[in-house]
Amino acid sequence: MADLLTWFSDPVRRRPMLRILVAAQVLYVLGVAGAGYATTALGKQVVLASAPIDPKDLLAGDFVRLRYAISAMPLQQWHGPEAPRRRQSVFVLLATGADSLSTAVGVYPQAPAAGAGQAVLRGWVTDVYRNSLNLRFNLERYYVPDDSNLRQEKAGRLHPLQVRVSIAPWGQARIVRVSKVETPKPSR
Repeated sequence: MADLLTWFSDPVRRRPMLRILVAAQVLYVLGVAGAGYATTALGKQVVLASAPIDPKDLLAGDFVRLRYAISAMPLQQWHGPEAPRRRQSVFVLLATGADSLSTAVGVYPQAPAAGAGQAVLRGWVTDVYRNSLNLRFNLERYYVPDDSNLRQEKAGRLHPLQVRVSIAPWGQARIVRVSKVETPKPSR
């Protein structure tokens, strides 16, 4: 042990090791940022129906918690040989409908092949019930920018939202934009 400490205490050997450590940290940060930008640039974009939940949570800060329509799935859409388990990684096959919203076609234990107009979103099983299962996609929190009109949601009004999500070919997903669904005002 003493020989190892004296080997590292020599400044000639210590400086290159320090440079390698700093370079590794910089490359890691750049890789994380690059993966996020690549997901947005190279990913297939889908629109999911959602609603904010718990908008009065003072501890959440400038975030909106989202609950997607595809988060609660009937058990009939499960396409696995065995029953789903909690914390199991799953893949949801999405198809774009006529209204440009993506809906779930099925839930699979392995990634299915997506056809034209389809995308695969990775998720995890949070709860399994007799006739349904709940899923999580790590897309349930959205940071609300200062200039966004979604700040009104923090005041307590719940409106349906459309969430544009970019899904990269390697499976990473990222929220691109969140917008309110404008409901037509009744004519008088």
